[in-house]
Amino acid sequence: MVLILKIIFWLCFFSVVYTYLLYPLLLRWLARGHQASPPTLGDKDTWPRISILMSVYNEERVIRQKLDSLLGLDYPTNRLAVFIGSDCSKDDTNKIVGAYASRYSHIHFFPFTERQGKPGVINRLATEAARNWGLEAGHVFVITDASVMLEPQVLHCLARHFSDPKVGLVDAHLVHTGMQDAGISKAEDQYISTEVRLKHLEGLVWGKMIGPFGACYAVRSNRYSEVPPAYLVDDFYIAMKVLEKGDKALNDLEAICYESVSHEISEEFRRKSRISAGNFQNLLTFRHLWWPPFRPLGFAFFSHKVLRWMTPFAIVLMLTTTGLLALEGNLFFCVLFWLLGGGLVLPPVLDNFLKKLNIDLLPVRGAHYFIMMNLALLVGFFKFIKGIRSNVWEPTKRN
Repeated sequence: MVLILKIIFWLCFFSVVYTYLLYPLLLRWLARGHQASPPTLGDKDTWPRISILMSVYNEERVIRQKLDSLLGLDYPTNRLAVFIGSDCSKDDTNKIVGAYASRYSHIHFFPFTERQGKPGVINRLATEAARNWGLEAGHVFVITDASVMLEPQVLHCLARHFSDPKVGLVDAHLVHTGMQDAGISKAEDQYISTEVRLKHLEGLVWGKMIGPFGACYAVRSNRYSEVPPAYLVDDFYIAMKVLEKGDKALNDLEAICYESVSHEISEEFRRKSRISAGNFQNLLTFRHLWWPPFRPLGFAFFSHKVLRWMTPFAIVLMLTTTGLLALEGNLFFCVLFWLLGGGLVLPPVLDNFLKKLNIDLLPVRGAHYFIMMNLALLVGFFKFIKGIRSNVWEPTKRN
C-alpha cells in the first residue's frame, strides 16, 4: 500500500512539473533551427478573400473603437467583408453598428432578437459569409472579439500563411493592455504571454498549435466546422477540427492585437471556471486526438492541455497521498504534506492581507493566481459533470 501511494504521488508530481516546466523547455530545444521567414503574398488581386466574423453583446463601450480598428486595416476592401451579429444586445450596440453598416457597404449587420451565445452567432455569420464568397480554400474567416483592437497589418500577417495549402488555421498574437499593480492583471498577462510563446513554438515544430486564444484568428472557410449547441469553448473546437483533418495550425507573432486584461480575481475566476467546463467538453470530444500521445498532435495535446487540465486532481492526490504516508510515520512525506498544504493556503491568505495594506508582491500574487486557476478548473469539471445546457453567458469585466 505504501509503495502504491508513493508511486501515485511521484506520478502526480512529475505530471505537474512536466506540463508547466519540462514541456516548454523541450519545445524550446526542439524549435532550434525552425525559425523560418514568413511567406509572402503576391499581387493584391490574388490575396485571399477575408470575411471577418464578430459576435457582439452589449459592447457600446468599445464597439466604435473596434469598428474604427477594422476600418483601419491594411487590406484591400474589395477582398474584405465584415459580418457582425448582435446577440440580442440591450444597450446602444445595435444603433452604433447599424450606423456604420449604413455608411460602409462591406459591413453587414445582423441584429438577432434571441440570445444564442457567441458560438451560435458565429455559426450563423459563417453561413452568411459562405453565401457571399462560398466555402473554398481562397476564402478565409477571421473570427475576432469586440474588445480586441487590431494592428493595421494583422490581416496581411494572417493571410500570408494560407499560401501554404496545408495551413488551415492561424492565430494572432494577443497583447494585454491596462495592467495594474493591484489585482491579478500582471499575473494573467505573464501567463498569457507564456502561452503565446508556447503555442508559437508548437506551430514551428509540428504545425500543431493546440488552440488559438479566440481574440483574433483565421481559419479557411472550407475548414470551418459548425460549433455544436451548448458548446462553451468554440475556438478550441474549431482548431481541433482543423487539426483532425490533417491541416496545420500556427501562431504568427507579428499579427498583433490588443485586449485590456481583467484585474478582478472574482471576474477571472468566473471566466476560467466557464472555460474549464468547456475544456472538459473538448477533452471528451477529441479524446481520439490525444490518446495515445505518441504522434506529434497527440503528444502536444496531452503535454500542453490534458495534463494541465488534470493538475487540480494531481494536487488533490498529492495532498492525499502525502497525508496518508505522513500518518505511516514517514518524516519526508510529513514535511511534504505541510509544505504542500501551506503552499495552497498561505498565498491567498497572505495576498489578501497584503492587499489591505496596499502592498502588491508579484510572486505572492502569481502563486494566488495559480491556485485560483486550478480551483476554477475543478469547479468547471463539476459544472461539466452536472451538464452544460447553454453557452450563453455574460462577458468578463475588463479594465
